[in-house]
Amino acid sequence: MTTQQNRPQPNPGILDIAAYVPGKSAGPEGVKVHKLSANETPLGPSPRAKDAFSALASNLEDYPDGSASDLREALGKAHGLNPANILTGNGSDELLVLLAQCFLTAGDEAIYSEHGFLVYKIGILATGATPVVAPETEFQASVDAILERVTSKTRVVFLANPNNPTGTYLPMSEVRRLHEGLPESVLLVLDAAYAEYVRRNDYESGIELVSNNENVVMTRTFSKIYGLAALRVGWMYGPEHIVDALNRVRGPFNVNAAALAAAEAAVADRATIDAAVAHNDEWLSWTTEQLSALGLNVSPSVGNFLLMHFDGTNKTAKDADAFLTSRGYVLRLVGGYGLPNSLRMTIGTEEACRGAVAALSEFMAS
Repeated sequence: MTTQQNRPQPNPGILDIAAYVPGKSAGPEGVKVHKLSANETPLGPSPRAKDAFSALASNLEDYPDGSASDLREALGKAHGLNPANILTGNGSDELLVLLAQCFLTAGDEAIYSEHGFLVYKIGILATGATPVVAPETEFQASVDAILERVTSKTRVVFLANPNNPTGTYLPMSEVRRLHEGLPESVLLVLDAAYAEYVRRNDYESGIELVSNNENVVMTRTFSKIYGLAALRVGWMYGPEHIVDALNRVRGPFNVNAAALAAAEAAVADRATIDAAVAHNDEWLSWTTEQLSALGLNVSPSVGNFLLMHFDGTNKTAKDADAFLTSRGYVLRLVGGYGLPNSLRMTIGTEEACRGAVAALSEFMAS
């Protein structure tokens, strides 16, 4: 008889990992639901991407291009990059985990900021390495705090820029200072999932830093501004030797054909991206002003979401979330990020933004 003791066991530490919990999407029956929990674009994907996706229906028996040649060529053309230095993945999540898998092992350390993306910790722990958390300053990554935690065991530093869930960012001068302070043997991973939304003169996604160094990579995604979250497409730009390492361990067909075709079409549709940026600029600013007027502390965001804090009020994020959900506005509790009294809100449609603000106004006044 198989018992719990003699059945196959996962590696040490695996069962100590807290599984990633995505934002909820359901609301009460009979109420129109506005999902504002997953930072999805309210404008949806490019019509060209939809057409490309539909066209694949007649060729479902064929394997996808395992090298993602056409998409890498399209990305290279759009960003002025050598396609040989681009690697695609099943979302940028897969690439982040592969980086951990390839460059970390038991006894190593990897650093990320206090409220950084939860996938970093999961990827680090899965390799047997030790996650090291660097405190943030006013919900912004601190270069000094990261560098103070670098030891002889440090192998990787993960930096989300802009960061999710805080929405804050580091100017490129600070990113360069971080890189200059790291040993050449340490890999700096710049997670730029929300780069397309940023409109700050001192921000860069990291392309130039990658191009000029052997220990920096940048990851991007099609899940946010491109509106292809359902298809799971991400990409990485990095030195040839790092791309080569990940190519040796990734699945041979890790991105499906429909996803590749839709992503390639989306890259070429600049008008859809410009419309998404314009919408976000308008309603991020409006929503931030309205929530601040309610007495909430709202972290300055450059992404397509904002983080509101209920500290200093007589209300809690948990109660606010329940109240909003009851009215069909589904936001994201972020206790798992060490923010137990905060809510993250995606910038949705005009209707969703106005409605969520009105509901929060009612909640705060109750």
